[in-house]
Amino acid sequence: MIVGVLKEEPPGERRVAVTPDTVTQLQKLGYEVVVEPGAGAGSGFPDDRYEAAGAAIGAAEAADVVLGIGPPSPERLDALRPGATLIGLLSPRLRPDLVEDLAGRPLTALSLDAVPRISRAQSFDVLSSMANIAGYRAVIEAAHEFGRFFTGQVTAAGKVPPAKVLVAGAGVAGLAAIGAASSLGAIVRATDPRPEVADQVRSLGGDYLAVAEPEPDDDPGTGYAKEMSDDYNVRAAALYAEQCRDVDIVVTTALIPGRPAPKLITAEMVATMRPGSVIVDMAAANGGNVEGTVPGERVVTANGVIILGYTDLAGRLPAQASQLYGTNLVNLIQLMTPQRDGELVLDFDDVVQRSMTVVREGELTWPPPPVPVSAAPAAAQPVQRDAEADVPSRKADPALRRLGAAVAAAATFGLIAVSPAALQVHLTVFALAIVIGYYVIGNVHHALHTPLMSVTNAISGIIVVGALLQIGTGSAAITVLSLAAILLASINVFGGFAVTRRMLAMFVRS
Repeated sequence: MIVGVLKEEPPGERRVAVTPDTVTQLQKLGYEVVVEPGAGAGSGFPDDRYEAAGAAIGAAEAADVVLGIGPPSPERLDALRPGATLIGLLSPRLRPDLVEDLAGRPLTALSLDAVPRISRAQSFDVLSSMANIAGYRAVIEAAHEFGRFFTGQVTAAGKVPPAKVLVAGAGVAGLAAIGAASSLGAIVRATDPRPEVADQVRSLGGDYLAVAEPEPDDDPGTGYAKEMSDDYNVRAAALYAEQCRDVDIVVTTALIPGRPAPKLITAEMVATMRPGSVIVDMAAANGGNVEGTVPGERVVTANGVIILGYTDLAGRLPAQASQLYGTNLVNLIQLMTPQRDGELVLDFDDVVQRSMTVVREGELTWPPPPVPVSAAPAAAQPVQRDAEADVPSRKADPALRRLGAAVAAAATFGLIAVSPAALQVHLTVFALAIVIGYYVIGNVHHALHTPLMSVTNAISGIIVVGALLQIGTGSAAITVLSLAAILLASINVFGGFAVTRRMLAMFVRS
């Protein structure tokens, strides 16, 4: 099959769906790649770099698989050959006219902005990749407009206070903005309806501002933001009003797919901000979170507050955005090429591919059925009775277990009673250690067994020391037992430290 790469039609779009690096990856999957002339020029990828990577320069519309970023125009769609597969950001939730147009054509169309928010689909979640870039770029744009340092300084010329930044929404874009602003030295505050993101905010150097107590979550779970209650919105508005009077920069990221962006910052709140303050409204494309935002424009209010409604924040880093977008596409095509033979196969039994498919060979498949995600609570399963339900449990009766424990305890203390006086103290300590250790370990959650054992296994070093002292002091049997104890205890010691080191490495930034 031939993969065609379109040149984006909007004049301000500088990204490209495939980079020279991802051309090589597509070829390893068995595909030939044709790039439209000048497709990568806006991202700094001239045609000769694509040719050096093994791609051909020519008409991409005649390819079997056509890759792009934004939805192509009707004229572009007319040029696609029958049976072709189109993959891009088609926005079927917001473009019903495009969905209707696609349904009347002998094409298969997959929309990358319909990737379900599940763990398995993260490698081709284009929305997350672009939101990450947009959040970073939002802070850079704010820093460009802001008239002072982000970090506080004490110099001979005077003291410079640090900038204060409020990030509304701690999703992918919000976390990227928090990390960028914090690394520049600003005091960063963030708010989000989900209290579980508080640790993520703090890990990036921000302070989490809780609006109120968490509300009961009866949403089935989609992985995307949801609309909050009126009571929550009232309390959130009071928090935003208080923060706008204090902060210098506000970055808003609240967006609900397929719906207009909720208004978080009113004109009255903007009027309370100091002259020279900056607001970056990342939801401007859907109407904006800030009253007074103009999509794609820079607006200065009467009191000197700058509102940036740029809708191309990810595209303002075209080379980086194209590389991440292209990698997401390669991961998706790799999923759809199970034999690695250059043949694209659409598997409707895969919930990821089914959720992305807008049209399949001219048949309308949008909207897809809902996909349960890990964030959703597991549905209670009805209790089913069958033949096996009436079989007596194999677990021992509690009374028998208590009787067995009593017999074992009696045998242990009987052994202690008939032991030599020098051994009785050691056996008593040993028996008590078993009892106490059993109840201590038994009350530890299963998820903590690995870190617990990785530390306590290091105590086996005591056994190593004791065995070393016994070697050569008695019979051959004692020496053999000592050697065996040294071997087994050493495995515990080194294994415990190895497991501990691997676990600690999970929490260390590279």
